[in-house]
Amino acid sequence: MNREIWLDFLRVTACFMVMVVHSTEPFYLGGDGTLVLTGTDAFWVSVFEGLCRSCVPLFIIASSYLQFPLHYSTAEFWKRRAIRILVPMLLWTVVYALVWGEPAANFKGLLLNFNYAAGHLWFVYMLVGLYLVMPLLSPWAEKVSRRELEVYIGIWIVTTLIPFVREAAGGAPALVFASDGLPAQALFPLWGEASWNPFGTFYYVSGFVGYMLVGLYIKRFVRGDNFSWMFGWTFFLLGFVLTCYGFLQRISASGEFPVSGPLDLAVGWETAIAFCGLPVALSAVGLVLIFRRISGGGAFYNHVILPLSKAGYGMYLIHMLVLASVSAWLRDLWGVGPDGALGVWTTPVQILATAFLSFTAVGIAAVLLQRIPRIGKYIMG
Repeated sequence: MNREIWLDFLRVTACFMVMVVHSTEPFYLGGDGTLVLTGTDAFWVSVFEGLCRSCVPLFIIASSYLQFPLHYSTAEFWKRRAIRILVPMLLWTVVYALVWGEPAANFKGLLLNFNYAAGHLWFVYMLVGLYLVMPLLSPWAEKVSRRELEVYIGIWIVTTLIPFVREAAGGAPALVFASDGLPAQALFPLWGEASWNPFGTFYYVSGFVGYMLVGLYIKRFVRGDNFSWMFGWTFFLLGFVLTCYGFLQRISASGEFPVSGPLDLAVGWETAIAFCGLPVALSAVGLVLIFRRISGGGAFYNHVILPLSKAGYGMYLIHMLVLASVSAWLRDLWGVGPDGALGVWTTPVQILATAFLSFTAVGIAAVLLQRIPRIGKYIMG
């Protein structure tokens, strides 16, 4: 099978975007849970979230493009995924549990969920869930027509509006339920949801499975021509504007700066940047169409992009160990906000510097760890 060079560039870019997103979070998450010091910080937070929030969907589309429908038996698929995904995740979950927070509490919490000392690991649990349904959907995916697939993607697009429908209809939370039986606060119930039924009409066709269908659709039915490339830029720019404006508008509407409050305040703002919301979905699809035009290899690809792409999953797993320290160091070094060492440019430069330094250090470490004979694949995937 010929290697899809553009997917390597996409994965490496998505890794950097993840680090930009996590470098941005300290500028709106702080204090009692939510803290934005100035309007300038709010602007830059919104810009970087708008540019990079599609990072997680990009990983799903790339994985679907390569893996879906399955190329081998379910047993072989799970054997490969277990070695590639589960073993490194379990290893680094233990590391995070030991080095951050209270180890005893961290290990106890692992019985129910990911390690909250390393919140970014939520992604792996979601990814495993998609891998659980891939074998079920693969027979359908092998023979689905373009029109049929478009119908399901169209339904999924409708579900990307649900976060905004809930926001418009909701106000105070109306009920309490959780799909796994654990108590959780839910937003306004829609289309069959109730305190005794969290599985509404669109439950089974919503969420990240939509990006899996998008990856299949692009692979099978979308040509990588100039027309698609132009559509890609249109989708990406529209998604960026909607995400950036939506986030900034919500922050600004929360009161005079500095804006602070409990974590729930920031959670409400994040409706605008929901991974499975329409603005982020537009950005993700746009970037895939843009990157699909990349075809050349060369020395930079062979010596930089390809090794980083192969180690991309490991980079995701370990990056917070480095990024958190780099972010704290730069905040101590340069200060924060307009009173910082770089004036009004303190925040954007600090975000980009944190992401770049972390990406460089983590990339080197991940590539070297992955190349350890015999055990490298179990450490980095």
